[in-house]
Amino acid sequence: MEEGAVPESSTFARLEQQVLGGPRVLSLPELAERLGVGEERLEFVWRPFGLPEDRDDKVFTERDAEIVGRLLAVSEENMLGPTAASSLVRSAAHLTDRLAVWQLEALVDHIADRFGLDDISARLVLLDRLVDVVPLLEDQLVHSWRRQLVAHAALMATQLDEGTPPTRLPLARAVGFADIVSFTARTAGLTAEGLADFVQDFETRARDVVSRAGGRTVKTIGDAVFFVADEPRRGATVALDLAAAFPVGGATPVRVGLVWGHVLARFGDVYGTPVNLAARLTGEAAPGEVLVDDATAQALAADPTLRLTGLDERELAGIGPVTPSRLERA
Repeated sequence: MEEGAVPESSTFARLEQQVLGGPRVLSLPELAERLGVGEERLEFVWRPFGLPEDRDDKVFTERDAEIVGRLLAVSEENMLGPTAASSLVRSAAHLTDRLAVWQLEALVDHIADRFGLDDISARLVLLDRLVDVVPLLEDQLVHSWRRQLVAHAALMATQLDEGTPPTRLPLARAVGFADIVSFTARTAGLTAEGLADFVQDFETRARDVVSRAGGRTVKTIGDAVFFVADEPRRGATVALDLAAAFPVGGATPVRVGLVWGHVLARFGDVYGTPVNLAARLTGEAAPGEVLVDDATAQALAADPTLRLTGLDERELAGIGPVTPSRLERA
């Protein structure tokens, strides 16, 4: 089957009709004509979805026409520029692409384990039953998005009330990394399935620890988790809880770097010198150790529940000389 081709089975046709809201009836030129725009402009909005298509194939549904038409209409009213519209589409496509794969593979594993099926049989069962699961997955996605949107909007409102110096990057955040010690050596003998289970277990546990401590996971990178928190004390809690959850002697001991500073949030990621510094400190930490820079140590110094031990100055690549401190609970 060619990339982007649609299976012709009646089961998949039923799934597609329900999920996409109808059959694929429009090609790209036909959709452009329907919306009264040039194909180049339409591609600028549609291409960020990241879905393969041939311009002459019938790949667009009436629902596609409605959504893209609304994006273009808002853009024409100067409420949303073309670049912003493309960025919003790309953000949703990027996240939902990974989400869809994650959900499908989780369901395949569940079916295989529950019914004792091989991988191919489990996938066939899933395709047959997926149409019944879609409403729940959709409701879960929308509900989670609403909760996250309100949480981040509330945080934004709090920061605006406190005021932010105009010459600084807009967000004051504690940023940190927790990195699995000797990841390559620990996973060298694993099968593909074993490696996937190893990484999934680490990511799941790490995300749970970060959430419970009041932080947010920006992303996981196989052998590391990148997190943020909105105040130094909360960042310290996340860092120390991660070190405790993956102790030396366990299957996945970690080392942690934490920095408090001003950063920039874009495209679902976080950027700035504090991020680079936190990554470098993580590489300098010993197994089970949490390292912070001098500015972060000063921000935490008054907390009686924490203990900070100054270490020797060292040169960090791309950063320069840094005097780290070891962070522990008192």
